[in-house]
Amino acid sequence: MVATPSTIPHGRTARRLEWKHLPAPVRRLVEERCGTTVVQAQSQGAGFTPGFASVLTGVDGSRHFVKAASTAAQAMFARSYREEARKLGALPDSAPAPRLLWVEDADWVVLGLEHVEATAPRRPWRPRQLDRCLDALELVADVLTPVPDEMELEPIAAELATWPAFWDDVRGQEELPHADEAAALAAAFAEGAIGDTVVHTDVRDDNLLLTSDGRTLLCDWNWPVAGAAWVDSLILLIGPRGDGVDVERVIAERRLLRDVPAEHVDRLLALVCGYFLRSAAEPVPSTSPYIRQAQRWQGEVCWDWLTERRGWR
Repeated sequence: MVATPSTIPHGRTARRLEWKHLPAPVRRLVEERCGTTVVQAQSQGAGFTPGFASVLTGVDGSRHFVKAASTAAQAMFARSYREEARKLGALPDSAPAPRLLWVEDADWVVLGLEHVEATAPRRPWRPRQLDRCLDALELVADVLTPVPDEMELEPIAAELATWPAFWDDVRGQEELPHADEAAALAAAFAEGAIGDTVVHTDVRDDNLLLTSDGRTLLCDWNWPVAGAAWVDSLILLIGPRGDGVDVERVIAERRLLRDVPAEHVDRLLALVCGYFLRSAAEPVPSTSPYIRQAQRWQGEVCWDWLTERRGWR
């Protein structure tokens, strides 16, 4: 297994609002909800959104994780935070996710979340840390099947219904051998991906926390869907595959993946490959300078993986 070098500065991809740049009324609101005066703010550099996301330290020594976005200047991200708050509020306590402590929704959407002492998985991926993350996804499948009624999730087939057509754009942008076959695979993704499990859809190293007490938590529950229990585990393996991990061995060993028909795996890979390659061709937003580079890398990793599995070279 040969690694595909990534030049993305993992853990330093976000351009976020700093504490001092929040309007004074928002800072006062946060301090009131946290019950302390903030004396230090550590902005979180991972991810690809510009919303405020910082670990705040109070004068009393307490620590708080707060996210915020303006409904006027950052409308898309405010909607995302609002949706995250709704989904977090519906998760049972047994789900491996940080707890939502409070939310304010006015001119700014502000979330107060449980602060945990934790680090993201290291890159390149290490097998032991990958196992911990896959274990967490198995726990998600166990405790979030069926989907809690309060989450009101769309089925994956409906939520991702437009994705197969992304291959039309990809084929118009570049010449890829077997692109027609990949498009046909993507078009048939729903058959193997439907299900009644909460599927996070955005599982990668910067959305995972390895805590100091041995837990593994999944963050950023913005856009989950109802789908098959194995989908998140396969999505997680994109990064490790690019880092040189033998993911086919992992698939053969993990209980959510080992019995999935190979054709279903290939269809999902084709689907997300088309999404990443098409998205990578979009203009680079000033608020997220690395997002297209990250999408391109993931698209190329998926394409290499898919062509190897299909024997296209």
